[in-house]
Amino acid sequence: MSTVLLMLLNPYQIMLYHHLLRCAVQRPAVFRIFIPDDRVVRLFHFLQIMRLPLLRHFAQCLMIWIALSPHSVMGMTPLQPLIDAAEVGATLQLPPGRYSGPVLIDKPLTIDGAGQVTIDGGGVGTVITIDTDGARLSNLHITGSGDRHNELDAGILVSGKFNVIKDNRLDDVLFGIALHQSEHGIVRRNTIQSKVRELAQRGDGLRIWYSVGNKITQNRILNARDVIILDSRENYLAENQVQGGRYSLHVVNSQGTQIKGNRFIDNEAGIFALKANGLVIQQNLVAEIRDVTGVGIGLKESSSARIEENRIFNVKIGIALDLSPEDHDLPNYVSANLIAHNTVGIQFLSDRGGNHLSANRFVNNYLPVAVRNGGGALKNRWGGNYWSDYAGFDQDQNGSGDTPYELYAYADQLWLDFPGAQFFVASPTFSLLDFLERLAPFTEPRLMVRDHYPRFSGDDAELSVTQKTKPTTCTLC
Repeated sequence: MSTVLLMLLNPYQIMLYHHLLRCAVQRPAVFRIFIPDDRVVRLFHFLQIMRLPLLRHFAQCLMIWIALSPHSVMGMTPLQPLIDAAEVGATLQLPPGRYSGPVLIDKPLTIDGAGQVTIDGGGVGTVITIDTDGARLSNLHITGSGDRHNELDAGILVSGKFNVIKDNRLDDVLFGIALHQSEHGIVRRNTIQSKVRELAQRGDGLRIWYSVGNKITQNRILNARDVIILDSRENYLAENQVQGGRYSLHVVNSQGTQIKGNRFIDNEAGIFALKANGLVIQQNLVAEIRDVTGVGIGLKESSSARIEENRIFNVKIGIALDLSPEDHDLPNYVSANLIAHNTVGIQFLSDRGGNHLSANRFVNNYLPVAVRNGGGALKNRWGGNYWSDYAGFDQDQNGSGDTPYELYAYADQLWLDFPGAQFFVASPTFSLLDFLERLAPFTEPRLMVRDHYPRFSGDDAELSVTQKTKPTTCTLC
């Protein structure tokens, strides 16, 4: 393209056309009024008959750009006029083809692409903006959003009540689906992929802000940055798959969020909640966290959470509790989880206590329990958990160990107080030091955990990462 221009133009014309073509690339919507049908030909002829040589040259350059651009808008039908012409409540069955965005839907409308319609934003802004109640988008391919983080350029931006976004495929979009001040919407069975960028430069696959009562189910979010919920309440996420991102799910100042039956695999962090009370985190799989400091499920300053029946495999820290519960009258309940093959099973950042932990299975973790900043975990309630390193017996065969499970802090926890020693964890020298301290302690070891009724058998504790989570039921989806 640049070689052709150099052949046609002198230096001053090159400078002018550089700005014009830059505008065409960055703001193609300005030029698209000329593109549909035969209007581009009429524009070309109009500029050619003008007496100004610059305009004739620009007409030639415009035609070259249209022909050579990989995002050529030739052959695309503008979607906005079709939306504007549709009646309120109408169903817009688009013929197969490629349509140009960005578009605004400001009235109740159903658009169904039957899997044969692409809406291309041309690299400008948000491809589809919904600012109404009761709109429905389904079976569309949505691509080509802008690239501005400060403007939250997205595939779909939704505001309003009772909107439905389902069975769509989004790719080459900075942010995927953004729900801003959205109430009681449904986002179901969509596949979302961000733009190809370094991880921190991608947008969020799903972003929920200041929204209430939305149901997010059965979506696949791949290679996006985060899934994030901000300043919202009572949203429901079930049976989604999030892979190849940073935060699997980040919940901030959002109350009553339900997170059920999701698969979070190969991300840099799992589920992390900050100042989020009343969370229900059930039957999720969190595995293969890539970051060396990654947490499977983490709570910070959060109370009244129920963390139940989750499977957490191969992460640095299975569950992390930091100043949680914040309110001792609203304890967190951690029960029936499988926490296996992690560096630390569960970690407390202080000896604050206030959590109830029961019927969990701690299997082959390097440290089942760790406490930062000294102290122990005795202020939490422990009961009926399975510990793979339990050395007792069950002579009466009642399913519980005859003696309590007790975990002491020996040299194996030295790295918690001296992070520089973490490099030597599991080394022969560290193992020898730990063995000698257990054999003949230099000082009285610190008691970390006492489970009075440890579960004796782990039963099906060796479930695999590939085994599917038991599906949940969404009666409104």
